[in-house]
Amino acid sequence: MSPPADRFRSNSSRPPSKPQNPIQSIFSMPPQWLHMYGDFITKNAHQVSQIESALRSLTYIIPGRFRDAEIASETLHSGVQLLSLYHDAVLRGAITRIPGLSPKIPSPHSRYTRFWTAKSRLYRRIALLLQIVQYTELLWEMAAKRKGERVRWRVVILLEVIKAVCRLLLMRVTNSRPLVTPPLPERDPIPPEVDQSDEDALKELMGEDISETNGSAKAVHEKEWTMPRTGSSLPSLPNPSDISSYLMSRVLTADDIKPAAKLLNTLSRSGQTAEILHILSPLVYAIALSRSKDKKSWTPWLIGISMEYAARQLRDRGLRSTALENEEWGKRYWAAGWWTMRGAFYEHFTKNLIGGVRRRMPSLVSGILEDYEYLWENYYFSTSA
Repeated sequence: MSPPADRFRSNSSRPPSKPQNPIQSIFSMPPQWLHMYGDFITKNAHQVSQIESALRSLTYIIPGRFRDAEIASETLHSGVQLLSLYHDAVLRGAITRIPGLSPKIPSPHSRYTRFWTAKSRLYRRIALLLQIVQYTELLWEMAAKRKGERVRWRVVILLEVIKAVCRLLLMRVTNSRPLVTPPLPERDPIPPEVDQSDEDALKELMGEDISETNGSAKAVHEKEWTMPRTGSSLPSLPNPSDISSYLMSRVLTADDIKPAAKLLNTLSRSGQTAEILHILSPLVYAIALSRSKDKKSWTPWLIGISMEYAARQLRDRGLRSTALENEEWGKRYWAAGWWTMRGAFYEHFTKNLIGGVRRRMPSLVSGILEDYEYLWENYYFSTSA
């Protein structure tokens, strides 16, 4: 049998190859784009953080932000916040795969939130939902206000219900431990100038070829001293003008060696009551404010701040409190300052004070303050902590 005949039979017996479905090729492109985008974010983390900060600052000072183009500017602000939330997840995944980029001693908040996001998928999803609602709540209120005050207050109460349920579920998932702010790990600071060894780790992670290994090895060994007899390497001495910070960076505290789950203690009965009061106070205040027909009425404001005060009095104190818990309550004390910008207190005191300050300021600063006054007077979530 001739070879051409065999080749002809084998080719004829083969089924014809199906052309690739164009719809499948289209749906396969977004994951590739996301992967490419994630690689770009990982390689340019410092520059991306600077761009995010600049865009976030721009939304605070652009003229007419809160009047003519309030929806557009708040959409930009919420979009930047959500995009930074995605960037946090991308960089967090990259840093866990590149130990050289992670901080030597992470903060207690970072350790605690990383532990629960890695341990519990439910915690991770609830915390992500809570963050998304917090980043977009003012935008939802602005959109709802265009359909009337009744719709606006329904949306406000619905969002407060969602946040309260999420926080109660987080408290349940963590076995009755206090909440932390934010519930997801914050972005670890990445220095603008990365060592050559870290750049090589990034290139290896991205699948790139590392050709100039001698140059990178030289850059690393320039910072070390090799003992001639044993061949062991010792790190170089610190800068004489910065010895204190060099030593402090190597000091370990009790919280640094404590298990991540023990950074916050399980709440006692009074502590659980304090946490529940803290969680429900914004919801109760929003409901009372929606039913009040007078913006200058003291009743909603007194109800809300009384619940906050009761929560502070019932909290766990003493030697049992951890550093992370004290740090969280410190944030809550600062956030309590927003009560001076709400309800009857703002209408009777703060509004007149800000008006007096605005009249003494230059026109540019007074214009920005006037725009913020419009925001504080017309939107509930503009002063929500």
